[in-house]
This record gives sequence, C-alpha cells and structure tokens, in this order.
Amino acid sequence: MSVIIDRRLNDRNKSATNRARFMRRYKAHIKQAVSDMVADRSIRDMERGGNVRIPTKDISEPRLRHGDGGDREFVLPGNKEFHPGDKLKRPSGQGEGQGQGDGGEGGEGEDSFQFALSREEFMTLFFDDLELPRMARTTVGNIYEMKPQRAGYTREGAPTNLSVGRTMRSALGRRIALSGGARRELAELEEQLERDPGLETELAPRMAELRARIARVPFLDDIDLRYRHRVMVPRPMSQAVMFCLMDVSASMDQHKKDLAKRFFTLLYMFLSRKYEHVEIVFIRHTDDADEVTEDQFFYDRKTGGTVVLSALQLMREIIDDRFSPSEWNIYGAQASDGDAFGADPEKSRGFLEEKLLPLVRYFSYVEVSEQRSMRPSTLSASYGRIDHESFAMVRAVDHRDIYPVFRELFSSSSQGAAA
Repeated sequence: MSVIIDRRLNDRNKSATNRARFMRRYKAHIKQAVSDMVADRSIRDMERGGNVRIPTKDISEPRLRHGDGGDREFVLPGNKEFHPGDKLKRPSGQGEGQGQGDGGEGGEGEDSFQFALSREEFMTLFFDDLELPRMARTTVGNIYEMKPQRAGYTREGAPTNLSVGRTMRSALGRRIALSGGARRELAELEEQLERDPGLETELAPRMAELRARIARVPFLDDIDLRYRHRVMVPRPMSQAVMFCLMDVSASMDQHKKDLAKRFFTLLYMFLSRKYEHVEIVFIRHTDDADEVTEDQFFYDRKTGGTVVLSALQLMREIIDDRFSPSEWNIYGAQASDGDAFGADPEKSRGFLEEKLLPLVRYFSYVEVSEQRSMRPSTLSASYGRIDHESFAMVRAVDHRDIYPVFRELFSSSSQGAAA
C-alpha cells in the first residue's frame, strides 16, 4: 500500500490539516455563523468571506489526568457561613477578556474563539448539502458520458467510415504529382508530331515510354484512402434550465423586492457554482412579462400593475421555443408578495398546475411579506390548493428568513412540497 504525505508549506506557518479537522468538528456552529452573516450582508457582498465566532465553552475538550490512586480517607472541615442549596455571589472585579469595550462589574470572563473564513471556505459551507431536487434520473454537473465527435480524417479506419470524396481527391492529387511531368512532355511531343509527321520514327519510342510511365501510376492506391475520424469526448448526461420569475409591481415595496432579490441572488450563486451546464432565464412581470438580462433583473426599476399569469405564460412559451422537456431538466422559482386581484390568482393556479408542473422537475414559490401575522395572500391561498410532488411554497418576512428558506427548498432531502 502506498502512503502519500503532503509536505507542501502552508501560508504563514498555518496547518491546513488542522484547520480542515477543526471545521469538520464544529461544522454546525460555523454554518449557523454563516447564516447569521448572510442575513446582515448586502446583496453585493454576499460572496465574500468573513470572521466566525464560536463560544469558548463549545470548543472545550475533555482532558485526562493522573489521580492519586488508591483508597483515601479524609475529613473536610465544615463552615459557618454556607449551607446546602445556598447561591454564591459572583466574584467582584472586572473581566479580563481581550475585547475593546469597558469592563463591567461582573467577574472574570473569556472571549469567544474567532477565526476568518476565506471566500472559498465560505461558499463551500454556504451551499453545503444543497442540490437541485429530483435530479436522480438525469444528473447535471460534473457527471459526464462519452460521446463520439468528428475530428477530421485519418489514413486508417473501418471500411464503413471511408470518405469517398476525400479519398478521390487524394488519389487525383497523387496522380497529378506522379504523372504531371510525363503528361506535359507527351503533349509537347504530340504537338511536334502534328506539325511534322516525318518525326514519327524519331519520337515514337519516347512517346511509348511516356505512355507506359503514365499507365504505371495506379488510379487508386492505399495511401489515398481517407477515413472519417471520431474521438470520444465527455459531455454532460443532460441539461438543465432554471426560470427565475420575479414580481416587480407597485405592491412590491423596497423591502419585499430586497427579499426577492436576495433569494434569487442565492439561487444564481448556487447554480453558477455547483453546476456547470445550467441555463438561467430571467423573467420579471408587472401586468405583462418580459425576458430580461441579469442586470435588468436585479437592478432595473420598472414597476406597474400585477398580472401573475403573464409570467407563467411567458415561461411556457420559452419552454416550447427553446427547451424541450425531453432534452432538458426544467426548474422554476417564483417570488412575489401574492398581491393579485380578480380572477388572476385562480387562473395562475390553473395554468401552473395544468400547463407547467407536468413539464418541470421542481417549481418553488417564495412569498415575501412585511409581517408574520398577516393573512395569506390571494395568490398563496390559490397556490395552497396545488397538490403536486414538484411544487413547494414557503414564506419569507425578514432578511434572516431567506437563507433558511433557500436551504429548505434546495436541500438534498427536498422531496416535493414544503410546508
């Protein structure tokens, strides 16, 4: 058995092995710290690293020490001040932590353990255990299958791959190269013979020699054969597309839009980082829907009325035009405050249930609202009657809700509708 020892030096004399072991042991604390950091960050700073604090009491380890051993008998002196069950006061004096604040009136303390996460470590923890749901049948990402691809021509191959056209061109070139000089000389001698027939006796031997040389050049030779060449190249076993549908109507105030954009920012980062072959289609809607670019989706200030059905209909049109369900894994994510009027909620539910859910692997609806005590919106009330394994619906009220909601929708254990 071979043993490989990595003796590469670490930056600033740090042990990468110990660091990795530490992060494995305290993964739950670190993931909670990452979740807290995400809630307080702006959208533009979502990907950077950060400092993580872990309470010192949570990283203490049991220690073994040698005792005196044997049997001992001793008498402990009593006291006149304390009795069983008494509560002891905290010792007086200021804390001796290393923080920059002023000491309080309490006793001694101890700072939390703090260390820095790099951007790569932060992103790895950020999307740990997340995946596109229901991908077992057609996997996307770094799993490939080998498929043949044309790569020019070769001189050896199977007869079924013979390229007749390229072979004949090669043979013609060879015949021209080998007999071109003889043909030119023969043509000149024939012209001389036409001008002066009396030279036939003199020119006949040479002309016969040239004709024999030309005849010895074969019409087709082995070196002329050209076969179509194919090489095996890795290709993704399937393709996936994610539709991002966002409500930008007038009822979506700045707080709601920020919640929706945070969710889609996490989704965009997740797809771009974890999957190599996922198309992303951005759709925004007011009373009508448009397919837009990434910059327009996140930063444009368009507003107006609300017709949710328009976004769902545009998604279906794009699927019909560009993404055949037999070739693509189709996913959808919708964010809205659910403020729809008239027959639009029921029409949207019917269209989603009948026209879209049969085509998609997974469709998630995130409702953004201002207060937790608010009654369900008209759209969520309609969507709540959808009973389909590919549909999930959640609600977000605060910045701190977005990351848990995102993990709930796209965790590896997601199997259909969320509560």
